[in-house]
Amino acid sequence: MKYQTSGKLQNARNDLRFLLNKGYKKVMAIDFVGNHYLLDKKERNFLNRTVFSQKKSRSRKSKVVPLCKIKGNTLLIDGYNILITIESICFDDDSIIISDDGVMRDVNAVFGKYKFKKITENALNSIMSLIRVYQPKDVRVFYDKPVSFSGKLAKLTEGIMENHGISGNSETAVNVDYRLIKLSNETGGVVATSDGIIMDKVDFILDLPCYIYKIKKKNLSLSKFIIN
Repeated sequence: MKYQTSGKLQNARNDLRFLLNKGYKKVMAIDFVGNHYLLDKKERNFLNRTVFSQKKSRSRKSKVVPLCKIKGNTLLIDGYNILITIESICFDDDSIIISDDGVMRDVNAVFGKYKFKKITENALNSIMSLIRVYQPKDVRVFYDKPVSFSGKLAKLTEGIMENHGISGNSETAVNVDYRLIKLSNETGGVVATSDGIIMDKVDFILDLPCYIYKIKKKNLSLSKFIIN
């Protein structure tokens, strides 16, 4: 990963991890550590998105499945969560990091302020090109309805899915977390997300950005990137 932490921030990560392992609530622990190290809002967000207790990290890592797991299964995608991270990868951004729980995240807090970019369509095509290779039974993508232009983005996503011959749909939802958890439990489907709330309540997690990152990093074509 390109993301570099300062000595101060690395020390803060270590202290926060220690407190979480001792059972402290995360909000209180971040507040304590953040005040001690005089961290700003961005640095505290970084801690929140990357540091977890050993127990939680082990549990989540045990649920992460390889890409081949989606073959013949339902794939459920946490739309903004995945798209924002992959756009950062495509931009060669330095905000990407592997968190304690083993999944790749964008540490920028941009979710509620998401805007279409020139690279958005390319990012979606990269996602669907990779998914198509592994032949899921169907794919369902959900975007948070309260975010501006979610309907437009869902329509664009569904059109790209159709162009790639992928069965399924893309839609908006008031509560994406609830829909993904419910559908995953009903179908046994794999959920592509790095949202901790969802990860803790489903059985199968796909770290989709990690595969896109590997393809980009190694300049591989999708035809050469087949993981069994």
